[in-house]
Amino acid sequence: MTVNLNDWGAVARAVLLWLPAVIALAWLASRLLGVKMSWSRTIIAGIIGAGAGGALAQILAEQQRGAGFDRNLWIFTFVFTMSAVTWMALLSRPGTLARAQTGLARLPRPVKAAKRKGQRVARYAQITRIAARHGLGPALGFGRSRADDETGNVPTAVRVRRMLEDCGGIFVKLGQVASTRTDLLPASACAELAKLQDSVAPADPEEIRTLLETELGGPVDTVFDEFDWEPLAAASIGQVYQARLKSGERVVVKVQRPGIADAVARDLSVLDELARLVEDRSSWGRKYRISELAGEFADRLTDELDFRIEERTAKEIARALPRETRVRIPRVHSALTTARVLVLERFDGAAVSAAVWESDIERKELADELLRVVMHQMLIDGLFHADPHPGNVLLLNSGALGLIDFGGAGRLDPLQQAGLRDLFVAIGTRSPATMRQAVFEVAVPRGDADEDSIERALARFVAKYLSRSATPNAAMLNDLLQLCFTFELTLAPEMVTFFRALITLEGTLRVIAPGYLAIEAAQATAAEMVRARTMEPEAMQEIARDELLKALPTLRRLPNRMDRLLSQGERGLLRMRVSWLSDERDVAVLTGLLNRAVVAFLGGVVTLVSVLLMTSHAGPTLTGETSLYQFFGYFGLFCGTVLILRVLVASMRDGA
Repeated sequence: MTVNLNDWGAVARAVLLWLPAVIALAWLASRLLGVKMSWSRTIIAGIIGAGAGGALAQILAEQQRGAGFDRNLWIFTFVFTMSAVTWMALLSRPGTLARAQTGLARLPRPVKAAKRKGQRVARYAQITRIAARHGLGPALGFGRSRADDETGNVPTAVRVRRMLEDCGGIFVKLGQVASTRTDLLPASACAELAKLQDSVAPADPEEIRTLLETELGGPVDTVFDEFDWEPLAAASIGQVYQARLKSGERVVVKVQRPGIADAVARDLSVLDELARLVEDRSSWGRKYRISELAGEFADRLTDELDFRIEERTAKEIARALPRETRVRIPRVHSALTTARVLVLERFDGAAVSAAVWESDIERKELADELLRVVMHQMLIDGLFHADPHPGNVLLLNSGALGLIDFGGAGRLDPLQQAGLRDLFVAIGTRSPATMRQAVFEVAVPRGDADEDSIERALARFVAKYLSRSATPNAAMLNDLLQLCFTFELTLAPEMVTFFRALITLEGTLRVIAPGYLAIEAAQATAAEMVRARTMEPEAMQEIARDELLKALPTLRRLPNRMDRLLSQGERGLLRMRVSWLSDERDVAVLTGLLNRAVVAFLGGVVTLVSVLLMTSHAGPTLTGETSLYQFFGYFGLFCGTVLILRVLVASMRDGA
C-alpha cells in the first residue's frame, strides 16, 4: 500500500505505526553486524534506513502502480538501515563503539536524561571556553586558542593553574592531586599546582540542617545538646562543625555539602570526556594514559563521597596502633555516622604548626613516635594516613599527638610492602645495582627499559643524595620519582600515594622538630623493621613456610621434568618452541595491517561490482534513464571509493 506524500496526516500516521518496527529492525541490523550501539544511535539508524527505504519503495511503487510496495519497503529499509549502522560505526571516534554502549540496562528516562545531558554539555562548553581563554585549546586537542598576548607569555603551568581555579569544583581538587604526581609532571609544574587551594563559601545553614535531619532521622536538637552552625572548615566536598552530644561529649561533625554528589557526577562525566578527547588528539595524552589517570581520580573522589569508608579507615588504623604509643586516632560514633554525615571525637589541642612546646626533647621524641607509627602503617599494616600534613596532626593537651581526617588513605599489598622495604634497605646500602632491583619491584616499565642506563642514573642519584657528606631529604624522593618518569617506569597509584605521604610527613616532622632528618630516620626505621621481621623466630618460620608453599608445586613437578628432558636429550628429540606474537603490541600491529588489507580488498571488490552494475540497463527504472541496478552501482562505487581512500589516508599518516 502506497502513501500519499502530499497528505501530511497520512505520513504522520504511517511514521507512528512504523516507528516500533523500524527500531526493532535497526536493533536486529546492529546485532547482525556485531556493532554495539546505544538506543539513541539505534533509533537514528532506523529512522535513516526507514526514510531512505521508504522513499525508494514509494518511487518504484508509483512507476509500477503500487505493485510490490510492502515487499520493497521492508527490503530497502533493512538494507539502508544496515548501511546506516555501518557508516555510523565508520564515522564515530576510534574506540567509541568498542567502549560503550552496551544496550538497554534499565528503563529509559528521556526527560531526566536530556536534562543531565544538557547540564554536561553546558559544563563542557564552559570548561572548553575557559581553557581556550587561557591559551590551552591546542594542547588539550580542541581547536585554536584565543589567548591574548599577555596570556600567551605566561608559563604553561601557571595557565593550567589559573584554568583549574576558574573551572572550580572538582577541577581544583584534580590540580591538587596532580601536584603530587611528581612521577609524571615536572617539579616546576607540581610546585605551581600545589598553590591551588579550596576557596569555597560555606553552604546555607538551613540546607545543612535539612541534610542532617534527613540523615539522622530526626531534629538536630534531639541528637546534639549544642551545635555551632559556624563551620570550623569548609571544603569542596564537606564542612566540619563542632557540637556536643546529649551525653556531654564534645564531637566534630563532618557534613557533606548539599547537592555535591550530583555536581561531582556531572564534572566527572565532563572530565572523562575531556580525558578521552585529549588522549585521542594528542601524543602526550596517549603517552601518559590520561583517561586512566582520570579514572583513578574519579574512583578516589567517589570514595570520598561516602563517609562510611572514612569511618572504616579510621577504625582499622586505630585497631592497628601499637598498645604503647603517644599517637591517638579519634573515636568514631558509628551510630550517628551515615554516607553523608560523620561524627568523631573532638580532640583538645592545637595543630602542631600552632602548638606551644615544652622542650626540644619532647619535640624530638614525638617526631620519632609519629614516624614509627606511620612507617609501621605503611610497611607492616598496609593501610596508612595518606595526608599527614601539619593541619592533620594535633598536639593534644595530654601531650600526645592526634591524627585526624582519614578521607584520604593509602593501601599497599604485601608485594608492594616488600618492594618498599627492599628499596629502603637498598638506600641504606648505597648500592646502585641493589637500588635498580628494588625500583623494578615497585615500578613497571612502559616500554623496553635500558637497565644499564637506569643503573648509571641511580649511581648519579646515590652520589648526589647518599654520599657520606649528603643529608637525605624530600628532594631525594622527588628526584627518584622524576627518574622513574624519565625512564618511563610506571608506578601504581598506591605507590605514588606512599611517596606523596612520606614527603608530606617529612614536612610535618620538621614542623614538630626543626632540623629533623626524616628520610634518614625513615630508612633506619625501615631497616629495623626488616631486621625484626627476619630475626624473630615466628616471622622467620612464617616467611620460610610461605616460600616453601610457593615453591612446592614446582618442586613436585621438577623430577619428572628433569627425567623427561634428559631422555629427550639422549634420543636427540630435544626441541625448542618459540611463541610468536606473545607481545600485545605485535598483535596490535599485525591486527591493524590485516584489518587494513581486508578493508582495501573489500573496497576493491565493491568498486568492481559497482562498475558492472553501472553498465547494466536491466531492472526496474528508478528515475529518468537510471535503473535500480545503476543506482546501487553508483552507491556501491561511492562506498568502495571511501573504503579505499580511508586505507590510503591511514597509510600516508603512518608513513608521515
